[in-house]
Amino acid sequence: MKLIVAIVSKEDGSEVSRELTAVGYSVTKLSTTGGFLMSGNTTLLIGVDDEKVDDVISIISKFSKKRKHFVPASAGYGVGIYSSIPVEVTVGGGTIFVLDVDRFEKV
Repeated sequence: MKLIVAIVSKEDGSEVSRELTAVGYSVTKLSTTGGFLMSGNTTLLIGVDDEKVDDVISIISKFSKKRKHFVPASAGYGVGIYSSIPVEVTVGGGTIFVLDVDRFEKV
């Protein structure tokens, strides 16, 4: 058995969770905050048999979209003058961890 920990953007979290449950996977959804832009994420916990891992990853990949966002970046000119220059960054998509489960009980 495996535990899949998937971190997706909060914009995609509900759709990914809905698609996984629609085909029979049990999903625990957590609201989390990422470190890079301090933006909202959704962390999904999915316990599956080993042979189902690729199917779950495929669904997560299909419904987790990358997006371009502009964020302010400060530039200093060395004389106490700073400018806020927007920088384009790619956000979204997903980060997936697959962990071995030594023991599972449903009580």
